[in-house]
Amino acid sequence: MQTRQKLQALLDQLNTVIVGKTDQVRDCVACLLAGGHLLIEDVPGVGKTTLAHALATTFGLQFSRVQFTADLMPSDLIGVSVYERGREGFVFHPGPVFAQVLLADEINRASPKTQSALLEAMEEKQVTVEGETRALPQPFFVIATQNPHDQLGTFALPESQLDRFLMRISIGYPDRAAERVLLSGADRREMLDHLLPLLSNEELQAIQQQVLAVHASEPLLDYLQALIAATRSGRWFVQGLSPRAGLALLRAAKAQALLAGRDYVAPDDVQSVLPQCIAHRLIPVGGSGRGAVEQVRAMAEAVPLP
Repeated sequence: MQTRQKLQALLDQLNTVIVGKTDQVRDCVACLLAGGHLLIEDVPGVGKTTLAHALATTFGLQFSRVQFTADLMPSDLIGVSVYERGREGFVFHPGPVFAQVLLADEINRASPKTQSALLEAMEEKQVTVEGETRALPQPFFVIATQNPHDQLGTFALPESQLDRFLMRISIGYPDRAAERVLLSGADRREMLDHLLPLLSNEELQAIQQQVLAVHASEPLLDYLQALIAATRSGRWFVQGLSPRAGLALLRAAKAQALLAGRDYVAPDDVQSVLPQCIAHRLIPVGGSGRGAVEQVRAMAEAVPLP
């Protein structure tokens, strides 16, 4: 089966579980193929956890879920060494972070100390415990969900943590037709038990390498740099994008191009992932009267296409 057919089969299976959210599902798949991490911000009950389960199962990846709470400690996430008398020494017991897909559920309900325990894991794909560095399984994909900041008992993620997420998306409420399917159809959790893994670990890593090989032309890179420069101009945002954010945006656009069946990046690919990739990294200038996503879209309209 060709890569495009495999990817379409993945999308089709995910869309049977997450009804009426084809754009969000495509963004999630693009994020995984680009080797990034995903932040889903929305109110409880719209399918964030179900989407994470469906992604892990469809891609055939080892899955682990952690419910973040105010009393969660870093050792609960990473693991701890325990002295075992029979072995006459300390034995490391790995935590749930040692999985290929980690669902950090309601990440902003944990303290900043516990949130920061994920920084090394997300950036370096490894963790250091008691002076010893341990590699995480490959691929390693973090899906974090968070509730809106105005809800009680939440701690806003710092900028350094937000920057580790390739994309931030919002699922949103279903439309009337999709909600009717949910109300009259099978329970989504039960459907998860019947999903089939459609990729092997080797096939996934091969597709991720194909993403990196997608061609970005010189005019396309000029357009990308124009967008990055606009974020740094002081007209739209307090601070602009970092070079790491620019590289992340390019990887996401390449993944979108591959999902569309092309081996080159088009401006449409950049525009389709732009708000999801950069809005959570930026703060609009005072008096703009727009949220970050709306400000990104306004900026994109002002930057001419190549």
